[in-house]
Amino acid sequence: MTKATVSLQAINDVKQFVNIVMKYDFDIDLVSGRYAVDAKSIMGIFSLDLSKPIELNAHTDDGEAFLKDISKFIVK
Repeated sequence: MTKATVSLQAINDVKQFVNIVMKYDFDIDLVSGRYAVDAKSIMGIFSLDLSKPIELNAHTDDGEAFLKDISKFIVK
């Protein structure tokens, strides 16, 4: 599993993020507190508290290209 912490502040960030995530075949979850949603679901993402960074779990062992694609959303 590949993990990262992401920040999605604006509506356009969420749209861009989902468009990138949709290109990948593996499952990707966003976890905020005790809630976990599919990262490919715009409605699911908007149900989370976007004011705080969100934990991302990508169910793949080879997530290097994926992390590079979403690098602008990753919180360092």
